[in-house]
Amino acid sequence: MTKYFLLSAVLALTVACNNNKVAPVPGQLDPALVNNPRTASGMDTVAAARKPTMEFADTSHDFGTIQQDEIVSYEFSFANNGKTPLLISGASGSCGCTVPVYPHDPIPPGGKGVMKVTFNSASKEGPQNKTVTINTNTLRSIHMLYIHAEVVVPKNKK
Repeated sequence: MTKYFLLSAVLALTVACNNNKVAPVPGQLDPALVNNPRTASGMDTVAAARKPTMEFADTSHDFGTIQQDEIVSYEFSFANNGKTPLLISGASGSCGCTVPVYPHDPIPPGGKGVMKVTFNSASKEGPQNKTVTINTNTLRSIHMLYIHAEVVVPKNKK
């Protein structure tokens, strides 16, 4: 009897350990999309080659001279030239006056997207240099955008 119990326990553990696949949950992304190819022993070059990319047409925009209290926007276009879907997990401006709006759905390989950045010049004066930090599932993982403006105070406000 003990032999059968021991054999059943070993068989159950073997089956349980070999069944490490997680069933996908409807509405959730595949966990493989956030695979990190960096390991303690180095870089998994095969996994790295499969990562998505985020390639911008330009990463800097100068609004030139604008009036204080003016709100200006610019759309940075980008492409995913990688082999797997691009995920943007977050984007934040360097201050509350700089607000990025980004696509929340995965960008497929070969797909394009737009990151709209809005700058509010209220209470600002002089040269302004702001950044947007973008977190993604690309190999580089963090991307930066830069905006510049010269904010002038209208004569009637002085």
